[in-house]
Amino acid sequence: MTTTAQAAAGVEAETLQMVEAVIREHSGEYDRDALWQALPQRIPFAQFSASLAALVDAAKVGIDAAGKVCHVYNPALFARYDGRPDLRIR
Repeated sequence: MTTTAQAAAGVEAETLQMVEAVIREHSGEYDRDALWQALPQRIPFAQFSASLAALVDAAKVGIDAAGKVCHVYNPALFARYDGRPDLRIR
């Protein structure tokens, strides 16, 4: 995520990294409220919500129909498809 997106979301980089790490570790296990309770450090719910929204906007996490938060960012897969000329936008 760029610093411009972080500034727009009003979220510190350390907070984003902490939230993303917990989501990556427990992908699909927790809903939004349970994930907030599972964070290693207590942060205000508003700050957590802003962090989660920034990660969703950056397409790093997704929320399914049951409300479970899942880590969906896969840089290896992106790199594989990014190198294919047949998938380029013309």
